Amino acid sequence: MREAYKWVKRVAHILENDAELPAKKVRRRLVQLLVRMRQAAATTPEPWMGTSLKHFLKVTKSYWPGLFRCYDAADLPRTNNDLEHTFGSHRYHERRASGRRRASPGLVVMGSARVISGLATRLRPEEGLVLRPGYVEDWQELRAELEQRRESRRKQRRFRHAPAAYLNELEQRCLQLTLLP
Repeated sequence: MREAYKWVKRVAHILENDAELPAKKVRRRLVQLLVRMRQAAATTPEPWMGTSLKHFLKVTKSYWPGLFRCYDAADLPRTNNDLEHTFGSHRYHERRASGRRRASPGLVVMGSARVISGLATRLRPEEGLVLRPGYVEDWQELRAELEQRRESRRKQRRFRHAPAAYLNELEQRCLQLTLLP
């Protein structure tokens, strides 16, 4: 068990990146360690040790695509705890600004835009508004997507409040479509 824990500590040490290496170097160091870990899993006399190391390698592979992005972007949280803190901080500031006890229900629908804009203004308030080329088109796409989500939630609410009236309205629309020549 101690030997398996040593492997995990080595991986954690590489991912901590105390030397603040770029993502490519961190990735390279981790790949080298994982190769050694794979060899150890294949040659260990203890079957549970090999199984444990193989499982660790499998889970690491599943996280691989997004594992190194935090080393290139300074503002990106490194751990789940940091990410949860970021969301908690946003909820806290939103509650303070609105006077609500809970986060706004609109956060569910508009969260992808609200959280990012809130973080940007808190993390870099001195920069002001700097728009990159193509921003307007991306913004229009996001706005349309958020509007679709909002409409979907509106329909759910209408159905919950008055299911019979909602179903009658749908039935009337359906009949109108079938009666049109």
